Amino acid sequence: MATGALYLIPTTLGESSLSYVIPDQVRHIASSLSVFVAENPKTSRQYLKQLGLAIPLQDAELFTLDKHTKPEQLEVFLQPALAGRDIGLISEAGCPAVADPGAQLVRLAHRKGIKVVPLVGPSSILLALMASGMNGQAFAFHGYLPIQKLERCKRITELENESGARNVTQIFIEAPYRNQSMLEDLVQTCASGTELCIATDITLSGESIETRTVSEWRKKLPDIHKKPTIFLLYRPGSR
Repeated sequence: MATGALYLIPTTLGESSLSYVIPDQVRHIASSLSVFVAENPKTSRQYLKQLGLAIPLQDAELFTLDKHTKPEQLEVFLQPALAGRDIGLISEAGCPAVADPGAQLVRLAHRKGIKVVPLVGPSSILLALMASGMNGQAFAFHGYLPIQKLERCKRITELENESGARNVTQIFIEAPYRNQSMLEDLVQTCASGTELCIATDITLSGESIETRTVSEWRKKLPDIHKKPTIFLLYRPGSR
């Protein structure tokens, strides 16, 4: 029996129109599935309702994959694919398996010979990089930086120095409610000529993406409290 495929289904980055960020082909494929693995079942059901499944929503199988999921549970999630049924993987926002626990399932799917199919959709990380004007040839995404101020400032300095030495754009995120303290630490820690891009509410009505030097940001900081934000850091040197 042929195995099913694991489709990586992108979602919107917030309350934006599906037609604006989700291609018709993605909606067509997702709506034809009946088995899903999702980080958050509640929001995923709401998203699937928008997509319009070919079957009643209550008949769809939905497995939960989050930071609490045990490795042995992943085997269970992939059983439908091994039995010949296609599966859809849905992240909480944006592209599955990027800064997302779904990467564990994708890795196991490869080991079991299950075809993995990434579908086109919005990635806040790449969209921010595209719009930043920073080096798109060499870049690194670091996820979350340390929470404690001293450790975070130390890490910021390390990333800044590495950016200048290797000509690389450094990309990272923070929990929305800690955005403002992150921004304050950045402008206090980094050199005046270092470039900082603040990309907020990407693809949403309040979208704001601005790249300035740290000295320019120090004159007036934006209010990004509780707003989904991507931070990009670049120290000119080898450019």
